[in-house]
Amino acid sequence: MLIDNHNRKINYLRLAVTDRCNLRCNYCMPSEGINFVENNKLFSIDELIKLSRIMVDQGIDKIRITGGEPFVRKDLMVLLRALTELDGLNDISITTNATLIGPYIDELKRLGIKNINVSLDAINKATFERITRRDQYDTVYGNLVRLIAEGFNVRINFIVLENQNTQDVLSILELMKHYKVSVRFLEEMPFNGGSKTFNAIRWDYKKILEHITTAYPDTEKLKSPPTSTSINYKIKGHTGTFGLIPSFSRTFCGSCNRLRISASGDVITCLYGKPKMNLLSVMRGNNAEEAIKKHILDAVGNREKTGFEAQAQHSSVFNSSMTSIGG
Repeated sequence: MLIDNHNRKINYLRLAVTDRCNLRCNYCMPSEGINFVENNKLFSIDELIKLSRIMVDQGIDKIRITGGEPFVRKDLMVLLRALTELDGLNDISITTNATLIGPYIDELKRLGIKNINVSLDAINKATFERITRRDQYDTVYGNLVRLIAEGFNVRINFIVLENQNTQDVLSILELMKHYKVSVRFLEEMPFNGGSKTFNAIRWDYKKILEHITTAYPDTEKLKSPPTSTSINYKIKGHTGTFGLIPSFSRTFCGSCNRLRISASGDVITCLYGKPKMNLLSVMRGNNAEEAIKKHILDAVGNREKTGFEAQAQHSSVFNSSMTSIGG
């Protein structure tokens, strides 16, 4: 079991499998993209399988596969098949932009991997294309509908961007009202591609909630698990729910149970902090398993208490792209 220096149990790993993405969302990276890591400096699938097994041995029972866009890796299913065979791993989930998932939906269902987060920051096609800088709306929407129809546990992650997509907040709730889907609205975060002056945001979780409850006054707050990052609600007459994730306000830090490992091996104990260490050379060295376990224990034992403490390591807006740290 992993316990951090603030007595928080760490049982949830966000494991990035690539830093590459086929979209260019304007809050995530510049229009020209970023300098992606060379392939030989990324974990191989065999290394990711080995790393996952080590982490499960240390008490991780939930792994979320992230990127970049995970399905950019054509060998991703090899990893997912291996994860389903790990004793002690109770929850396998994926965060995806849903552009490339289509051919794999049937196998994901057979494997029992049914928790899928779809990053979708607009329900209007023109808004989607303006934010993502790509013409993929019809593919994304078609795959989203198919995931819902096939009975996957679908969450839509919608980052609320001032002067860009706030007009879609109510529209996506209305469109999804008849489906068992959770639409989760996230505050914007200060990463490369987003705002360059980022001391505050106007559309914080309180304003988002006010905007929604003005239109839907019959809204009930739901009880959420202690480690949940979202504050969850249900609108009367809606099949699904919605949630608010205070990703900039960071109200959930006290119960944080997650650890991030990037595709290039960086161990990140807080989204707002700097990497604690890199495991790639450790993985490729002698006595890799024991060395990795020791490094993970060291990282978990040296965590900042809150995201605000972690952010103090940065002098200005982050120069990292969200795609390089696994979201």
